Amino acid sequence: MIHLMAFALLAAPAPKAVTLDANVRRAALDVVSCAQASGVGKTARTVTIIDYGRTSLEPRLWVVDLKTGAALVQDYVAHGRNSGDNRTTSFSNAMNSRQSSLGLFVTAETYIGSNGYSLRMDGLVPGVNDAARDRAIVMHGAAYVDPNAGAKQGRLGRSWGCPALRSAVADGVIDLIKGGNFVFAWHPDKDWVGASPYGKCVVAMKDRPAGVSRTAR
Repeated sequence: MIHLMAFALLAAPAPKAVTLDANVRRAALDVVSCAQASGVGKTARTVTIIDYGRTSLEPRLWVVDLKTGAALVQDYVAHGRNSGDNRTTSFSNAMNSRQSSLGLFVTAETYIGSNGYSLRMDGLVPGVNDAARDRAIVMHGAAYVDPNAGAKQGRLGRSWGCPALRSAVADGVIDLIKGGNFVFAWHPDKDWVGASPYGKCVVAMKDRPAGVSRTAR
């Protein structure tokens, strides 16, 4: 029933469907499986996958049901203003960098802040995203995540490092993924796996045949 709840919460029209890259999906599920095998996020129901290899004007966020593999949500997401223009080029874990962070996160509690209803996230990769809470890297809605305005200026508006969503969908997405679910932020040219506590496990899983999937439970 979770997918019905998800779409009931998202009142705004969905963007044109874009297929989640199979390699990105596999990378996300591999890292999630390794994390859960180590005892992290064992009750997670979803992984939110952000493919920062895509431009900001493309839908590049998916919420994937870990049990069924279904994509529950697909939408736009902003990146940090110092991570690039329409395309991301750099990422950081540093305070005041105003850059996005890569890697695996676990969602935590919600709160009402300066950007309205927001979701805290805890980064799980030392030196890569583990300063997320201290940096106030949270998921929230923002008026500048507007693909129509973005098409005119050549990019979406940008955050101070947060994965900001369209205002019309933010509350529904946050309610769907809050409280111990995974977020996986990916870029094909930025390898953070070696710094991950799950790195050796992920490397081992890469040797699996392409058609074999270990879906996290």
